[in-house]
Amino acid sequence: MPTKTESAAVDQVVGTIVRFTSDRTTVDVTIGGDNPTVRDFLSLLPAEVAVEEFNGREKIAYFSRELTTQGSPGSDPEDGDLIYYAPWGNIGFYYNADGIDYSDATIHIGTYSATVDQLALLEGQVTIEIANE
Repeated sequence: MPTKTESAAVDQVVGTIVRFTSDRTTVDVTIGGDNPTVRDFLSLLPAEVAVEEFNGREKIAYFSRELTTQGSPGSDPEDGDLIYYAPWGNIGFYYNADGIDYSDATIHIGTYSATVDQLALLEGQVTIEIANE
């Protein structure tokens, strides 16, 4: 059972709103869990990344370094998930996760509610920052 201090630390991560802003749109992601990968992701913010379309399934971006994954659970991604894909070291906004199953290498970061049209506008240089500080 977590201590009161550990519960407070989780609460500081879970529910955090991370804003991705391009020159054409803004997409907010709500952090849904607390794990070493999520904490490492948050530690890099604010940041600027190049976002690009990938394979008709997701928008992807790379940080200047890979995120830590030790101790982070895998996931079964769904549309609306922001994930970290450990083998390639990229984050990805899934919008067509059909046929993609559970993988230890796909770590859930959070969820977004943007439409596919809004997500299509999230390309090129994108600023990432914590929105609810």
